[in-house]
Amino acid sequence: MTNLTIVVDDQVLLQARMRALQQGTSVNAVLRRYLEVYAGRDENYRQTTERLLELAQASTASSQGRRWSREDIYER
Repeated sequence: MTNLTIVVDDQVLLQARMRALQQGTSVNAVLRRYLEVYAGRDENYRQTTERLLELAQASTASSQGRRWSREDIYER
């Protein structure tokens, strides 16, 4: 593996570290995964993401701005 050095704004890096921590990962792992996808290494992931975006754009479903509560979602 090769090391990569990038220049990024201090505040952006701080926010990225906080988000990664919340997600149980690291900024390094996030960037590695992004570069793998960007480079086309994970073609299945790319195709799945594209398909999901296509379905979302074609969807006629709408929450009409409504915020759902946990109770609403699991109501039977």
